[in-house]
Amino acid sequence: MDKDECLAAALRNRINEHILRELAALALPDAWLVSGCLTQTVWNVLTGRPIDQGILDYDVFYFDPDTSWEAEDAVIRNVQHRLASANVAIEVRNQGRVHLWYPQKHGRPYPPLACSCEGIDRFLTKNTQIGIRHTAHGYEVYAPNGFDEIAGLIVRPNHTPNFSAANYAAKAQRWKAQWPELAVVEVGSAC
Repeated sequence: MDKDECLAAALRNRINEHILRELAALALPDAWLVSGCLTQTVWNVLTGRPIDQGILDYDVFYFDPDTSWEAEDAVIRNVQHRLASANVAIEVRNQGRVHLWYPQKHGRPYPPLACSCEGIDRFLTKNTQIGIRHTAHGYEVYAPNGFDEIAGLIVRPNHTPNFSAANYAAKAQRWKAQWPELAVVEVGSAC
């Protein structure tokens, strides 16, 4: 699977496409639709399931150097208001302020980020390291590990400073129950 095939599969989920259009209209700085809603849509396409099956929420990253909760909360409320008709859970996070709350919430270190793509780089699994945004010239896709593991239905840990083996195991177990075709790479595996 190449970038264009992955993008086409992810856009078959009309919610993904709707969110991307709204994000472009809002012109949030460095805004991306990211992670599970993209990977899981592709899995559903590949396995012949309903397009939105198993998707718990839709994650939006943006990067603003204003790290106040008030600024982020205003963006969250605005995005949720604009996308209320989608009737799905949407998680909006300013990647400029994740380092302020992540260690307390998850008990793991989280050095400050310089852009949204660095947040994508720190995802728990390599197969969810993907982001899409709508630009004036079409769609831009960020996928630092490519698309082979998404297409191959492979779940592999991404060992970053914030990696949690327990969180990885829980996520992999939930996904495996939803998509039994998945090949889950164990945390200590050399593969």
